Amino acid sequence: MGTALLLLATAMTWAQENGEEIISALKDRAIVLDIVARVVERDKEEIWNSVSKRVTIPGRAVSLKLVGSNVIVSAQFTPYTREDGKQVLVAQGQVWTTSKEEGMRYHTTMQTIPLDFGERVYFFPLGPLKSDGRARIEIQLELRPYRAEAAPETGPAEKKDTASE
Repeated sequence: MGTALLLLATAMTWAQENGEEIISALKDRAIVLDIVARVVERDKEEIWNSVSKRVTIPGRAVSLKLVGSNVIVSAQFTPYTREDGKQVLVAQGQVWTTSKEEGMRYHTTMQTIPLDFGERVYFFPLGPLKSDGRARIEIQLELRPYRAEAAPETGPAEKKDTASE
C-alpha cells in the first residue's frame, strides 16, 4: 500500500512538472495578434471601430466576423513561423454584400503575407476606398511574440506599415 502511494505521488509530481514544461513551451511559441477593425466613410470619417488582442500559436487561426445591415465579413488570420524564423500570415476572407441594384454578392480572398514581428499589415475585405460613396472596411493586424507581453519595454519600437489589398 505504501509503495503504491509513493508511486502515485511520484507520478503526480512528474505530471505536474511535465505540464509546467508544456505550458512554458507553449508560451515560448505563442503569438499575440493585435486587431483593429474599422469602417471608414468616403470622406475618411471613421464611423465604427473595434480593438482586440488575441493570443494564438503558429498554425492556429484567429477568426473575426463583422456583421452590418448589408454586409457580412468573415476573416481568418493564421500565423505561421517559417524554418528561418520569419513570420507569415495567411489572411482568408469571405464577404457577402446585398444591394438593391446588384442583389446578393459573394467574394472570397486568400493572401499569404510575409511580415516581421511589430510590422503592421492592412487588410481590406471590400477592396480599397472608391469614389462610389460606399464605406470601406479596414483591418489592421500586428503580430508580436507573447513573451514580449510580459517583458518590460526597453524603449519605443519602430513600426513599419505594409498595405495589402
